[in-house]
Amino acid sequence: MTALARGGQPPRNPPGGLAVRELTVTLDRNPVVRGVSCAVAAGGWLSLIGPNGAGKSTLIRAAAGLVPYQGAVLLDGADVRSLRARERARLFAYVPQEPVLPPDMTVEEYVLLGRTPHLGYLGSPGRHDRNVAAAALDRLDAARFAARRLARLSGGERQRVVLARALATEASVLLLDEPTSMLDVGHQQQVLELVDGLRRDGGLTVLSTLHDLTAAGQYADELVLLHEGQVAAAGPAAAVLTAALIGTVYAARVSVVTGADGRPVVAPLRPRPDTGARG
Repeated sequence: MTALARGGQPPRNPPGGLAVRELTVTLDRNPVVRGVSCAVAAGGWLSLIGPNGAGKSTLIRAAAGLVPYQGAVLLDGADVRSLRARERARLFAYVPQEPVLPPDMTVEEYVLLGRTPHLGYLGSPGRHDRNVAAAALDRLDAARFAARRLARLSGGERQRVVLARALATEASVLLLDEPTSMLDVGHQQQVLELVDGLRRDGGLTVLSTLHDLTAAGQYADELVLLHEGQVAAAGPAAAVLTAALIGTVYAARVSVVTGADGRPVVAPLRPRPDTGARG
């Protein structure tokens, strides 16, 4: 699995995987993503990191077909631009930062919405669709509150249900935009473990954005560091999560040490106190 900056050798199409080629997105005449190329093999996890406004969410939305772009998004080596929206929705399950959860809808009804790309015009879910949705709820340990209204879910339960809906799509690629935002550290870990289990056991390919640099380095196979819409660095966590790169891109002082699992752990450093004499 490779991810290279613009101007380097373009990554080859990974077998059965997802590749982005020279992707450029312009919104309101402002170039938000500029010539980004990256790739992730089938069953792999590639995470986009970078400061606010770097273009991470826009790249995810472009891969989902939600914003116009130049360049190419390839799945199994085929350009997905020619696909109809419904066909694309069968291949890509997109989970936004703040998914809309109708408060009066039940968990079961919401997860069934994941079957929409497979239904005909004005079609209604059949037995197979309900079985797929039920299996997704079971997989994410959410079947026990299938009849509960969405408004009554905790933060961690909401994320499980949103992932269950994505899983019910039976897509091969999971696009996650900050899946752990607004969750405490315990729920963050639970959600990331769930995603990791889905891609390891179910063969899902994951493209995500993550703000937590340590978590990104722990869970993703490779990272792409975006800055002002371009690739600043790409590769395994140890190569990307360095104090020098983080200091340059984030304008932050951090320490980077190797954790017990052999992956980088990033911690902020406070400025040194002024020890000079005060007049």
